[in-house]
Amino acid sequence: MPPLDPLERRLSRIVLIVDDVPENLSLLHDALDEAGYTVLVATHGQAALQRARQSLPDVILLDAMMPGMDGFEVARQLKADFATQQVPIIFMTGLTETEHVVAAFSAGGADYVTKPIHPAEVLARIAAHVQNARQMKQARSALDAFGQATVAVRAADSRIVWQTPLARSLLNAFFANPEHVAPEELLAWIAAAHAARSDGRDPASLLVADGSRRLLASFHDQTGDDEWLVVLREENDTSAVESLIAAFRLTQREAEVLYWVVQGKTSKDIGDILGSSPRTVNKHLEHVFEKLGVETRTAAANLAMGRMRGS
Repeated sequence: MPPLDPLERRLSRIVLIVDDVPENLSLLHDALDEAGYTVLVATHGQAALQRARQSLPDVILLDAMMPGMDGFEVARQLKADFATQQVPIIFMTGLTETEHVVAAFSAGGADYVTKPIHPAEVLARIAAHVQNARQMKQARSALDAFGQATVAVRAADSRIVWQTPLARSLLNAFFANPEHVAPEELLAWIAAAHAARSDGRDPASLLVADGSRRLLASFHDQTGDDEWLVVLREENDTSAVESLIAAFRLTQREAEVLYWVVQGKTSKDIGDILGSSPRTVNKHLEHVFEKLGVETRTAAANLAMGRMRGS
């Protein structure tokens, strides 16, 4: 492999080798070190879990068959931990029977190499997985930086594959949600929204309402078989009114009237809510129509909904 440039060296690509055979460790360690990787070593399962959580390596080379906790169990625990679940695992195995290969992938392996180990093959596999992992990490970092509340859910087993900090905060606020398990309401929304989209209908956006607060959801994309990327957004009466004030330069009362028009309320209903007469509400609506450049409640509501969804 060509030598790493200074920037790549600063990025410090880390490989964790988990194996209890000294010959394998020495061979791989030397090859990886010469290729510019930072190499960490663990000789048993518990040490592997600890080192992985501490260092968050770019990739893990994991021996399938070890005494005590075998590689399959190590992989399952790594994939169950939110901190390490995205680290690609390459199994090293002398067992090429189909059942063992299937076991490796079922435990969360991304790839496997067979023993005896050929360093050139291992380096090629590692390079591909490190590149893919880095691209995924950059994409998630971008979502975090822009404050996106995005969560990836595998509906088949109700697992949260990953989530941005804002998504985690919203799920905790509305559901007191466990770190790795999707709430039943979100799973039900995914099923209903998928069915609606399959029928050519627009999925409903409301996930759950809690007093004046609402949690809305929308599909971003399907990332794999039965795995969905969902964007969450909190909406409440106060923030919605503030967004209307900012978008259309309305007064506080004009924005409140428009907000309740969007909710389908009549002038009488709005008057009762705001403590005004229907006539006063209609006067505010006249000013709203003028500022929005529309002539009907429906047109005003449609324009306002578009702005609130984009806020």
